[in-house]
Amino acid sequence: MLITVVGWAFDLYTFALFIYVMMSWFPTAYSSSFGQFLTRICEPYLRLFDFVPPIGGISFSPMVAIIVLGVMQYGINGLLVTLFTAL
Repeated sequence: MLITVVGWAFDLYTFALFIYVMMSWFPTAYSSSFGQFLTRICEPYLRLFDFVPPIGGISFSPMVAIIVLGVMQYGINGLLVTLFTAL
């Protein structure tokens, strides 16, 4: 049960990051209440990856952030499975 909830939480946050990045294609999307909500929950995490330089004017830091989030999900799920099978 806990493993499923943690997996859903990571999937939901990954989806929120994806939507946040796609909103950059629509200039006024960030000014909506939904855009402001996504900015509050996504921007602090994405700021951790500002060290990734843009290439040709395209920022790849969101892609790196989503990959790192997937690796974290995989690691935490593995840890939880290990803990619950040891009990």
